[in-house]
Amino acid sequence: MKRLSYEELKSGFKISYPDHFNFAFDIIDKMAVNNRNKLALIWTNEEEDTRKITFWDIKIYSNKIANFLQREGIKKGDKILIMLPRIPEWWYIIVSIMKLGAIAVPSAISLQPRDIEYRCNKADVKMIITDRDNSNKIDEIKSNIPTVESFVVLNDQRDCWINFEENVEPSSRNYITFGEKRNTKITDPFLLYFTSGTTGYPKIVLHDHSYPLAHKSTAQLWHDLKENDIHWTITDTGWAKIAWGSIFGQWIMGATVFAYNYNRFKADKILELIEKFGITTFCAPPTAYRMLILEDLKKYDFSELRHCVSAGEPLNPEVIEIWKRHVGVEIYEGYGQTETVVIIATLPGMKVKYGSMGKPSPLFNVQILDENLKPAGIDKEGDIAVKVKPKHPNGIFRGYYSDNDLNDKVFKGDWYITGDRGYKDKDGYFWFVGRSDDIIKSSGYRIGPFEVESALIEHPAVVEAAVVGIPDRLKGQIVKAFVVLDSVYTPSEQLVRELQEHVKRVTAPYKYPKEIEFVQELPKTISGKIRRVELREKGIREMADANP
Repeated sequence: MKRLSYEELKSGFKISYPDHFNFAFDIIDKMAVNNRNKLALIWTNEEEDTRKITFWDIKIYSNKIANFLQREGIKKGDKILIMLPRIPEWWYIIVSIMKLGAIAVPSAISLQPRDIEYRCNKADVKMIITDRDNSNKIDEIKSNIPTVESFVVLNDQRDCWINFEENVEPSSRNYITFGEKRNTKITDPFLLYFTSGTTGYPKIVLHDHSYPLAHKSTAQLWHDLKENDIHWTITDTGWAKIAWGSIFGQWIMGATVFAYNYNRFKADKILELIEKFGITTFCAPPTAYRMLILEDLKKYDFSELRHCVSAGEPLNPEVIEIWKRHVGVEIYEGYGQTETVVIIATLPGMKVKYGSMGKPSPLFNVQILDENLKPAGIDKEGDIAVKVKPKHPNGIFRGYYSDNDLNDKVFKGDWYITGDRGYKDKDGYFWFVGRSDDIIKSSGYRIGPFEVESALIEHPAVVEAAVVGIPDRLKGQIVKAFVVLDSVYTPSEQLVRELQEHVKRVTAPYKYPKEIEFVQELPKTISGKIRRVELREKGIREMADANP
């Protein structure tokens, strides 16, 4: 079937936002009633236990959980921190929280006690729901999180904890309202997400009930979903990416979500599951794709796979080329943040420009702005910004929770300033340069780390690379690269020089890394993004030690 052009998609796509909307009632429950056998979720784990869950199952079980939560005193506006692995109960609980009009605070299971304490106190959390494996972390900090009144644990009996299964199972299958209005306004708060913290402490992003509906653009336009698709987004339950690819837009489109619960990423297992379960559309972060292409892709049958996308950080062109050559499917890049739905993407039907994010979503006015909040012009670097006045667009967060100073920094004039830098070419394609905090200023030049990292990764010796700016008296900053080598290569001064010359040839002489440090692994956030702030601090410490 012929895909629509970007212009056709842009002119023909819109979303209607009613005054009252609740994803749980208006999408899940209606889907369940209209087709109770419609498959919502295919779930499996490392032990190969597989469950197929219908929209009817989610409607009934979320009702039971909502009734239990109400008995525990949860009301509209209360905040519940959910810290669970990729298990079906996570989806049930999120839907139940929406039914109550409460506010979900999804959190990754990799968080440590200090991280959990920070989130509970910053977000005024009232209840924590977790499992046996993570409850010990919370016991360590109970005395430091005074707002939390209830502690709920799955699959365990613990002192001072409420057992989830024992309380949910006897609950009614029918949703019971205890005086609360059933409907939520589309502007009511629904979700608090903590950002990945690549440049400092995580910020708290507030989304309302329009956010799930706005993700129709993510699923329909960028993921190209149809109701018979089986979609898999590789993500953790604590990342905003699960909202992008594993619940809202996918279920609005009537597609089936695939979820795999694992402890350790194994590229060969991911490829095996794509084949075994007939995955038709697939989304993974660049880190995952870089690992997948190292496998023998010829061993697998990708005949059902028709569409692939990537987001989180720019994807290196070499990776896209290898994937297309061996899998037979293009990778369409997209751009957005925890604060947004997809706002820029290469959509099906568009010409793919390797390394480009694509063009703006039909829902948003996205521009590259200069320091005066004016369009920067063709091929001119500036701030990636979304227009939010005179009418705030749905799908863009309402602000950072309880942080007016930070809101004043990012909402300027008529615009939301994303904190990312980029430029737009003559064809209207947007290109990512880097986080504003990550841009390297050396000898009057501005250098984006991604371009240097991409050049390094093209060299056969390099598996991963991260580039930062280190202070220098003469140049302002110098470029330093942290490099993870392929196992067949050994660090040496000769290899350093070879990599430096390679970058000079691929990019420009002034962009090459003056220093290269070989490391075993790169520090990353819980969502898999490189923590360049940590590498900058490491580089500064090492420089100070070398020059006491």
